[in-house]
Amino acid sequence: MNISLKGKTALVCGASQGIGLAAAQELALLGASCILVSRNAQQLKQALHTLATTEGQQHIYMAADLGLEDEVKTLVITLQSALPIHILVNNSGGPKGGPILDAQPEAFTQGFAQHVLSSQLLAQALVPGMKSAGYGRIIQIISTSVKTPLKNLGVSNTIRAAVANWAKTLAGELAPFGITVNNILPGSTKTARLESIFNTTSQQRGVDKSVIEREWLAEIPAGRFGEAHEIAAAVAFLATPAAAYITGINVPVDGGRTPSL
Repeated sequence: MNISLKGKTALVCGASQGIGLAAAQELALLGASCILVSRNAQQLKQALHTLATTEGQQHIYMAADLGLEDEVKTLVITLQSALPIHILVNNSGGPKGGPILDAQPEAFTQGFAQHVLSSQLLAQALVPGMKSAGYGRIIQIISTSVKTPLKNLGVSNTIRAAVANWAKTLAGELAPFGITVNNILPGSTKTARLESIFNTTSQQRGVDKSVIEREWLAEIPAGRFGEAHEIAAAVAFLATPAAAYITGINVPVDGGRTPSL
């Protein structure tokens, strides 16, 4: 099975911590050169030193806020010198939790810009290079809410579904060029995002955070929360030549929590 990414370049968004950083680490282990993107330049600089580096690999970082269209456009212009980029991992922190009826319109607007518009702009910039190189992988790290909406995550449920449908549409358009587009759907994974959800929910309900944690664990057949590197392993596989005939799918990595097929 060919899982080598030697000679390939990957752009990984949200790569300063959590699942994004873990994805970059796995891609680097397979031989890819990585471009790390997030808002925090200092964290990116530190993250860079955690990536495996062998002969021929070169890792760099670029700071940008994916929720700001002007910054994404500036990032795109900067990336022109790094083309071709063969692998795009779209990953960004999810919208704030809470009941959907309580959400203000700007929460949806901000979420759409951060997750859908940024993915669109990056794809438009990178796909021509993928076509020329004869190799392309576009991977979204979304959420299992694509299959089953999650309680108290109204805005996130809405935006994640939009990203999934965007990706499915793009997969059909790019399949003739050998470019795949797939979605990874992480379940409850030990990240800062999960901690934030637990804290918000415990405050809203007036109960200890441990109560929320136990409730969530009870819904996971595997009996534990996921690790970032476990999500990253799925990302890395979809980026490899071995996954060339897999496109347009949603891959839950959730310990069996999602009840639907």
